[in-house]
Amino acid sequence: MIRVLLVNGIRIMGNVIAAVLENEPDIEVAGCVTSLEEALARAPTSDVLVVSTRLPDRGALRVTQAIAASGAPAKVLILGLAESKEEILQYVEAGAAGYVLQDDSVDDLLTKVRTTHSGEAVISPEIAAALMSRVAELAQSPPRPEAGQADPAELTPREREILELIGEGLSNQEIAERLVVEVGTVKNHVHNILQKLNVSNRREAAAYLTMIE
Repeated sequence: MIRVLLVNGIRIMGNVIAAVLENEPDIEVAGCVTSLEEALARAPTSDVLVVSTRLPDRGALRVTQAIAASGAPAKVLILGLAESKEEILQYVEAGAAGYVLQDDSVDDLLTKVRTTHSGEAVISPEIAAALMSRVAELAQSPPRPEAGQADPAELTPREREILELIGEGLSNQEIAERLVVEVGTVKNHVHNILQKLNVSNRREAAAYLTMIE
């Protein structure tokens, strides 16, 4: 039995969808809620959350992100998206397991509830290709520092200056020449910078420049 929780900003619409789902022998409607708080509270006892884009204040995206962050096993199926690659990709990246388009039929909804529950990816080939491109793009980008790792404010003014030069791609020798100091001095500063920022190489350290700027 698939336990489905409906998250819809318009309760009567949620009730209409619930009536459709309740006619299916393998689907049980776990409830119909209208807020992020209610969705989070009911998610642990649900298998699939059908989340409507009609939730106000980008509520559907917030629900998707919150469920993904909570670690709840429930999967999110977004209901009512336009056929926009950018919008669909936004929800998939936020953690949605699938989506139902505005022009999809009731049969499409039922099929996607079942495939989402079974763990199959409910995305079109175009969105799959866009996701692959996005993954490749992220792989080529410097890693972003994680929240709570280290505070760049702990760096001394000289260390910040050297970090800026690392970000420009300068070697230790070039930094030493620029600052008119010994290479050994630069090496010591670089070692301290890596330790303070809790990173393993110069490329990762350079990622902190955006936090300082």
